[in-house]
Amino acid sequence: MLVAVADDSTSSGPTSSPTGGVPAIVTAGDSRAAKAIYGKSKVYLEVDGLALVAHVVRTLQDCPEVSAVWVVGDPKRLEEALGQKRLRDTLCKPLYIVEQQRDLLANCWETYRRILTDDPTAGRDPESDADFAQEVLYLSGDLPLATPQELSAFVNHAQSQDADYVLGLCPAESFEAFRPKAEGEPGITVAYFNLVDGRFRQNNLHYARPGRFGRRDRINEMYEMRHQRRFWNMFALTARLLLSRVGGLKIAVLFGFMHMAGIADRNGHPRLARLLSRWVTLDINRRTITKILDTRFVFGITESVGAALDVDTEEEYDAICENYANWIAEQRERSLRLHGPIPARNEGATASEGTPDERCWNE
Repeated sequence: MLVAVADDSTSSGPTSSPTGGVPAIVTAGDSRAAKAIYGKSKVYLEVDGLALVAHVVRTLQDCPEVSAVWVVGDPKRLEEALGQKRLRDTLCKPLYIVEQQRDLLANCWETYRRILTDDPTAGRDPESDADFAQEVLYLSGDLPLATPQELSAFVNHAQSQDADYVLGLCPAESFEAFRPKAEGEPGITVAYFNLVDGRFRQNNLHYARPGRFGRRDRINEMYEMRHQRRFWNMFALTARLLLSRVGGLKIAVLFGFMHMAGIADRNGHPRLARLLSRWVTLDINRRTITKILDTRFVFGITESVGAALDVDTEEEYDAICENYANWIAEQRERSLRLHGPIPARNEGATASEGTPDERCWNE
């Protein structure tokens, strides 16, 4: 399977159009809100001999619901990261590389526009009912512990919802295996949203019909303010909610309580966290986000946490490198127990035989 590389000046041409399934867009840009780890764009850091973005592309090959993979970022760097024989031998779906734009929102929207034309060099705005109904799975390029079952279960759940945007959440108890066993030992400790319904971590899976978003412009602002550990981000986003016509005082106050509960939780005060979060529910958050984005929004809760364990700090990267073999084995076992097996690859087919799904999977 050839990699179709597209930027504003050159292209090797699109691969064959996939039939059925959901295209996946892997965000691997390195501009504006993207974080650098050890002075390097994090999606190109290696774990177990593969760049983080290559891990994501490889995992998507084994997700039956995914028809094609579109990676948006720096084409030259992506060609190198995705060019290893170890990865290319696993490819059974069309793989497109799209030149990154100015920010996350532009990357997501422009790649969706190119999906509509099945052409990585140029896209168009949605026009028909089919365009507006086009589904996309968005995920970040730094998820080495994600499993095919996890992605498959999320897509199937999202498609069963009466919604145009489904955001993944994971319950706090699902992260226990990745916490440090003792002080000074490697592990990952994450921040949670504290709600009446429980403690949750946002994962990096987004199922969407982008053409049906009324206010796409607000997505980028929410992304750039996403880090819950930063007090200024919490304050700024709360203030903007207060000043916006869709937010108002009540929503801003509830949002502030939720984030103060998160601070209490991270500082070892669970009783205070529960007290502060007693007025904030998942449904309040759902209705608020629905108004902010002007789209039908719901949460999708999954117990598999690989897609929530992205790399945001040097400490997290070091922990994943040191524990990768054990953690990925645990993730695969847990995903198999929760979701069952993925259909076996049809290893005898060649890249030119049949549709992408027919080339990948046995019936």
